[in-house]
Amino acid sequence: MAEEIIISVSPLETRVALVEVGLLQEIFIERSHTRVTVGNIYKGKVVRVMPGMQSAFVDIGQPRAAFMHITDLVDSQFKYMEGGFNPDAKYPPIQQVVREGQELLVQVTKEPISTKGARATTSISIASRFLVYTPRSNHIGISQRIEDVESRTRLQDIMARVHQDSDTDGFIVRTASERATEEEIQRDAELLRKRWRVIDQEARGLPASSTVYEDLPIHLRAMRDIINRDTASILVDNQEVFHAIERFLMDFIPEKLGCLKLVSLKVPLFDAHNLEDQIITALNRSVPMKSGGYLVIDQTEAMTTVDVNTGAFVGRKDLEETFYRINLEAAAVLPRQLKLRNIGGIVIIDFVDMVDEEHKRQVLRILEKGQQADRVKWNISEISDLGLVEMTRKRTHESLLKVLCAPCSACDGKGYIKTTETVCLEIYREIQRKALKFAGHGCLIMASQSVIDRLLDEDAASVADLSQSLACTIKLQVETSYTQEQFDVVVPLHG
Repeated sequence: MAEEIIISVSPLETRVALVEVGLLQEIFIERSHTRVTVGNIYKGKVVRVMPGMQSAFVDIGQPRAAFMHITDLVDSQFKYMEGGFNPDAKYPPIQQVVREGQELLVQVTKEPISTKGARATTSISIASRFLVYTPRSNHIGISQRIEDVESRTRLQDIMARVHQDSDTDGFIVRTASERATEEEIQRDAELLRKRWRVIDQEARGLPASSTVYEDLPIHLRAMRDIINRDTASILVDNQEVFHAIERFLMDFIPEKLGCLKLVSLKVPLFDAHNLEDQIITALNRSVPMKSGGYLVIDQTEAMTTVDVNTGAFVGRKDLEETFYRINLEAAAVLPRQLKLRNIGGIVIIDFVDMVDEEHKRQVLRILEKGQQADRVKWNISEISDLGLVEMTRKRTHESLLKVLCAPCSACDGKGYIKTTETVCLEIYREIQRKALKFAGHGCLIMASQSVIDRLLDEDAASVADLSQSLACTIKLQVETSYTQEQFDVVVPLHG
């Protein structure tokens, strides 16, 4: 299916959209003051070792130290052991691997998220169009997405010529290599080896907490990682970025040079393709489906929950068939929503309860089929007795919601605010606590318009009774800057 890559550039941000048949599939945003750090290589300094957690914190020159688990430090030694990965391999105590003050060459694998710093590893890798280079591991791997046996055999033969058994470095063959020539793969391998030698040499002369290597800017990362055989057009609205992409394509993907177009429209590029509205929709909790059912997606600190609801869909046959049909549609819709919203970590999907085991298997097959189109790794469990599916989606960046939004100042991210009735009752209790202070002076209630309106209307009798019982004059004042939950009860300036 034909895909479009649409790149909109402004002085403050660059946005890259992947569009398929007019539908936004993925959106990548990089702002000038928050550059992406995943893939960057730093000369770090260990600032704290925590034996109880088998972890360490490394200063990489960012506001927060990067986190490293023991697996991030020695995994390359265990992951590709002869005979395959050994899950029972015992990791050494972390204090035997690193010490405070030690300098390490590390690579960021996960962006800082919420209050957590970046995740880093010493298992460094550098990506090109066709290969991922692993200078500290001599493993040779081929992308699992290349399923054709002949293609895998051909690539294995090519890599046997590119990489000798005595070499200490290694490569992972990317999906884009399926149709690549041996010359193209050989050129990528030489380029990556040369780049690593430069990085390794430069790192030796730099002080701790320095940036050694920065990954490509977002528009070039898109060319390297997103372009595939289905890419039909690449639209750019900035001349400088257009020329940078043109040079990149000319050097590495010349067959896609004809897809690149510099666009100059009277309306912004994203507006012209109806993408702004789709981005706004992707921030909504509720996702309507064609049948009349809908999904409710809630992101929390620990996990994301997805609730499948039948809504207006009543079916035609029986209850089991109705639930099966709505679950099938939800399983087809959900993978795109997770990609578009860039939701990672643990995801719990609450499908409508089904009894038929074959129906459950079919729903899972549809979910797994949708996952195959995602470049990010998934792990999916079976449907539980409660109708829940537990899954994980690898998280390296903040979700779209976290990038574009901040917690509400009124509700502090809860999603709810106290009712006017609740706030009025809190005000009464506050007055009673300070009754002695107000005796002979009265009190002034300062609150939002909605709360004052209730005190003057539904609660007017209660305010009068409280004033009488405490022998205290109560005055009311609207504060337009207050949220519904805010109030103050004070002694009036003029008694």
